[in-house]
Amino acid sequence: MRVFVTGTAGFIGFHLAKRLLEAGHLVDGYDGMTPYYDPGLKEARRAILLRSNGYRDTIAMLEDMEALTRAAEEAAPDVIIHLAAQAGVRYSLQNPRAYVDANLVGAFNVMEIARLLKPRHFLWASTSSVYGASPTVPFHESDRTDFPLTLYAATKKAGEAMAHSYAHLWSIPTTMFRFFTVYGPWGRPDMAPLKFVDAIENDRVIDIYNHGDMSRDFTYVADLVEGVVRLIDCVPQRDSDDDSVSPVAPYRVVNIGRGAPVQLLDFIETIERALGKKAKRNYLDMQPGDVPRTFASADLLERLTGYRPQTSLEEGVAALVEWYRDYRGAHGELAF
Repeated sequence: MRVFVTGTAGFIGFHLAKRLLEAGHLVDGYDGMTPYYDPGLKEARRAILLRSNGYRDTIAMLEDMEALTRAAEEAAPDVIIHLAAQAGVRYSLQNPRAYVDANLVGAFNVMEIARLLKPRHFLWASTSSVYGASPTVPFHESDRTDFPLTLYAATKKAGEAMAHSYAHLWSIPTTMFRFFTVYGPWGRPDMAPLKFVDAIENDRVIDIYNHGDMSRDFTYVADLVEGVVRLIDCVPQRDSDDDSVSPVAPYRVVNIGRGAPVQLLDFIETIERALGKKAKRNYLDMQPGDVPRTFASADLLERLTGYRPQTSLEEGVAALVEWYRDYRGAHGELAF
């Protein structure tokens, strides 16, 4: 296949592009290399991808329609996978405009590219944050998602709605993924897993919100990528008798999560064991926009692909710690 992937210098995009290249596919990447977190980490990921003869990329913003169109037309993709976005729940309180620019304007541009190029499948990353503080667990794709708690969640929910309209109007087969707390090697420094590892390793205090009374459905990045790759061939069809597909469009939403939520304090203890060090803890109240729990139903993913995430927390955290120590040895300190 020829695959056009946005966000290839990002955490998930890097792992997905690497997996596709290893399988022999041709990948055209597109990334803005924004300074939201350490650009050196993004450059290191990109350098690995550029070693492959099957990879090329464009460095430009999603909002740059001219650059995006040129890159996508040169790629001539069979499949488009849109991962690039302004991520982060807490940052949306500090810089909300970045979310409007990337997750609404930029996402619209990618939809226009899909309308123009008509890929056989258009796949797009949403987030478990659209479920808000839903009291019903596990979270199913059919649950109501009308009450986002942050602008980040609202922009991703808007993306789902916009994608559905384009799937209906232009018959673009579209799959939206809802990702659940992805972690692992090459992870994002703004997310708790890598932030905790770095702080504990360097004897700094970690902030623990809601006094630790929270749980997350931590999903190892290789498991998530496996789910995405398997879904590429699960193309939703208009007028399907599959009840996971929209009744009016070739469109579906799929959770990708392990379906095994972990208490935050248990997660911290797993990191402590992997590092062989104890955390210095600072307990705080819940932050605005945070949710008490996330919990994926992976039933639809398994029905469609025969797969559900399997990596245990202990295995995943050990791999994260090993990568972190190797990266610091080769590249020096990460910028947090």
